[in-house]
Formats: sequence, C-alpha cells, structure tokens
Amino acid sequence: MDDKVAVDSRDSSSKVDVHVVEKSSFKPSLEFTTSNEVYQSLLQYQEESAGRLVLDPVAAPAQFGDITAERLKLSPDKSKILWPQPTDSPNDPQNWSDGRKNLQLFIVTLAATMPDFLSSIGIAAVSFIAKEFHTSPTTVTQLGSSWAIFLIGWGGIVYIMLIRRYGRLPVLFWSQLLSLGTSVGMTFAPNLAVSSVMRDLNALVGTCSQVSGLYVVTDLWPVHLRARKLNLWTMGIVLSPQVAPFLFGFLVARANWRWAFGIGSIYNLVVVVLIVLFMEETMYDRHLPDPLPLSKKGPVRERIETLIGVTGYRLARFRDSWTTIILAPLNVVWRPQLLTILIFEGVLFGFGIGLHVTNTLLLVGHPPNGYGFNQDQISATYASSIGAVVIGEIIARYLNDWLLELAVRRNKGVFAAESRLWTCWVALPFYVAGFVLLGAAFQMHLPVAALVMGWVLAIAAVMVNTATVYAYCNDCFPRHGGEISALLNLARSLGGFSVAYFQIVWVEKHGALQAFGTEGGIVAALFVLVVPFLQRKGRYLRVSSILTRQGDG
Repeated sequence: MDDKVAVDSRDSSSKVDVHVVEKSSFKPSLEFTTSNEVYQSLLQYQEESAGRLVLDPVAAPAQFGDITAERLKLSPDKSKILWPQPTDSPNDPQNWSDGRKNLQLFIVTLAATMPDFLSSIGIAAVSFIAKEFHTSPTTVTQLGSSWAIFLIGWGGIVYIMLIRRYGRLPVLFWSQLLSLGTSVGMTFAPNLAVSSVMRDLNALVGTCSQVSGLYVVTDLWPVHLRARKLNLWTMGIVLSPQVAPFLFGFLVARANWRWAFGIGSIYNLVVVVLIVLFMEETMYDRHLPDPLPLSKKGPVRERIETLIGVTGYRLARFRDSWTTIILAPLNVVWRPQLLTILIFEGVLFGFGIGLHVTNTLLLVGHPPNGYGFNQDQISATYASSIGAVVIGEIIARYLNDWLLELAVRRNKGVFAAESRLWTCWVALPFYVAGFVLLGAAFQMHLPVAALVMGWVLAIAAVMVNTATVYAYCNDCFPRHGGEISALLNLARSLGGFSVAYFQIVWVEKHGALQAFGTEGGIVAALFVLVVPFLQRKGRYLRVSSILTRQGDG
C-alpha cells in the first residue's frame, strides 16, 4: 500500500475535489489474526488517523476489508462506526448505560462550575468587600478576581499530570475537597489580604474539574457524540461566572456579603458529596492487554481505595512515566494546528471574561462611563448573559451535529475535524456585533435593551466558539484530551486575567466604544489569520505531525 492514497471526494474543509490523505495504519491482513490484535490495530488506526476517521459503515470495507468491517461495532441505529471500538467487557465505560454515563457528566459539569462560580461571587460583592476592608472596588477586583483567573489556568497543567498518572476520580475528589477548604476561608477572611489569597488559592486547587471533564467525555462517548456532550460540559464553564453575580447580587444588597461565600461553600460541599457517592473512575487503559489488571476486592474497600487514590497509585506502574507525562503538554502545544487555535480562543474567551470582571464596575459608575445602576439592577442584567449561554449551547449542539453529518456525506463516509470550524464562522459576526453594541451602549447611553442585546450576542458567541474549539482540538489529538483541555484552560485564563488592569482605564480615557470595538476587531483579525488557514492546511499539518502518528501519552 502506498504511503499516500488519493481519495475522490470533496472535503468540506477544502476547495479541491481530489485530495491526498494519510495512509491508514490498519493492515487488512490482520483480519486473520487474533481479535485482540485486530482491536489494537483499530485503536492504532483511530489515533494515527486523528481528525480523519471513517464513520459511515458503508465505507468500512474499502478501508478495513470485508471481514473486519463486519466485526466493527456500530451505533444503535447502525449509522456510525464507534470510535473507539468498545471492548466486550461491561467494565468498559463505553459500554455503560446512558443513565450511568450522564450521571458522571452531570457531576463533573457541576464540579467544573466551581472555580469560576466561587471567584465570581466576588464580582457581585465587590463594592461591599471594598467598603468593609476600606479600599476601592478596582483594587478588590485586581487582587481577587484577576489573579484567580490567572491561577485557574496554571493549576490545570499540574492537575492533568496527576490525572494521567493516578486516574480521574481521586484527583477530582482531592481537588474539590481542597476547594471546599479555601471556600470556607473566603467566607471568614478577616482582611483583604486573606480574602484575596483564599480566592486565588481556591481557583488554583479547584480547577481540576475544568480540565478533567474533557477526559471524562472522551472516556464515555464515541467520537460522533462527543461534541454534543462537550457542549453541556462547556456550558457549565461558560455559565458559572454569570450565575453568581445574578443570584448573589440580590443577596448582598440585603445581607452581609459573607453569606454569599457561605452559600458558595455549601454548594461546594454538595459537589464533594456527589463525587463521594456517585462519581466513578472512567479511566480505561485500552492499550493494556488487561485494562484493569488489579484483582478485585470487596465493593466498599474497592470504592474507598479508588476514591482516595490507593488504586490509582497501584496502577501507576502500568501507565506512562513521569517524564512522558511532564513533557506531554510541551509535545502538543507547539503543533501549528493547536497553537494557532489556542491564541484565537484565548483572546476571544479572555475578552469575554473581561466583560464579567469589569461590567459591574461600569454599570455601577455614573455617566459619562456608566449607568449608575444599583445592586439589584446590576444583578438583573446578568440574567441576560445566562440566557445567552443557553442559547449558545443550543446553537452549538445542533450546528455541530449537522456539520458532522454533512462532512460525512460529502467525504463519502469520512469525517474531517476541520469541518467543525465552520461553526466559528457563525459565531464571529455575533461576537463582533455584541462587543461594538456593548461599547456604544456604555458610551452613548443607549437604552438598557441595547446593552443587554450586545451582552447576549457576545456571550452566546463565546459559548458557540468555545464548544467548537474543544471538539476540534480533541478530534485532532485523541490521546491528549487532558493536555488539550489544560492548554485551552490556560489560554483563556491568560487571555482574561489582565483585562481588569487595562479595560477600565481604557474606557475612562478613550471611551467604551473604542475599547470594546477594538477588542472585537482584534478577535476578528485573529479569526481571519487562524480559521481559514486551519481549514485549508489543517489536514496536512495533521499528516506531518509525528504526535498524531505515534501518540506518546
């Protein structure tokens, strides 16, 4: 078989009718070897053909041979090939029931809301914290919210290394337990220094769920369903900084601001309890002859040991070395198909974070740069951003599913990851329009309806674009979902933490229209540089990537 194969189809991400794709690593001769060898070869095919997989069963015989094609496991409606191919074991998370899978997604999504939710409580209470600690709201925002956003990103890099070594469940459990401790510290902080340190530490220790969720979705669902499930998990991340200012803005106007952090601590406790009672280990080492090599113990003992990490510690010797794990983020971050989209998403999401961090200060301010809102009015405006996230999730879910089906039909049964990026074309105009309208509303004192509409457009676009980027990157690097999630988390935090330091000053000196309009223009320029480039050249970048041919993690 030649190193490259000409395929007569029309790629949805390219303008040409005949294109060259990478050779499949699957050998038809393996039809006559053991089932395990065929399974491992199919697994290798999935990893080395990352971002370009045969999904239509009709196209399977040409790729795998007739006998192997008949063995392939399909979706319940027989319309899609399952990647990865599930084993025959009931312990394989891919074989779990829908209810069992969705419960895991529900818990990890709740956990993913915690860092930004707890951090954004400070946004609702910023004026009252400043008053009690005899400082300015801007200082409280810079010391608490901004550095918390910064640390969320770096914490994810550390956690992903622990997850790959010891498993999803124990690292999530301990991180949420530490998060609970720091959230209690925020509640009873005696001064601004302690309050800021507790908020920053909470972001650092609690961010595990914002990087492990992509692993959990990949563990549980096949490729063609992941975008839909990632939308729900991503919605939790994007929604969390909107909910706290909306709910607790009304509370802090009538009660001590510490009650807001106290309720946040109770919510954190509920998440910890759910993890202890219902969360399961979803890590399944498919490359091992026996993915679960340890002998079984009693159910109670096994549950406790899995939860606290004893089982993960014993399994670590079967997994990647510390050297491989530590170098894994560096091995993926320089890939052009990842680095470029990281920069684009980081800036887009970062400016979105800036809306939440600074809009409260702008809304409470008096003309010419604000609306002079009271606490109840500010809280009410955040209801619009909650609705925007829900709208964005619905759009992303159905649009991503439709694009997958369209790509498979146009490519004669083959799905190309770059087809997902068409969703970014839909999101961008709404993002730019939202930022421009928001800036005009602040500067020209347009009716509140204009401000709300701008906010809705911008946040819905953030949701749609973020869900798409997560799905695209995960398709390109299937063995590095954790690193992808951690790097995206880092990109958005680096893009957002500094906004509070310059945006208010920028608005005061040059007006909100220039500030927000320029931010929208920067994102549009990055889009033009990144997305069309990846749609045209992404396939060739994947072909030349050693990592997608020889996964090292």
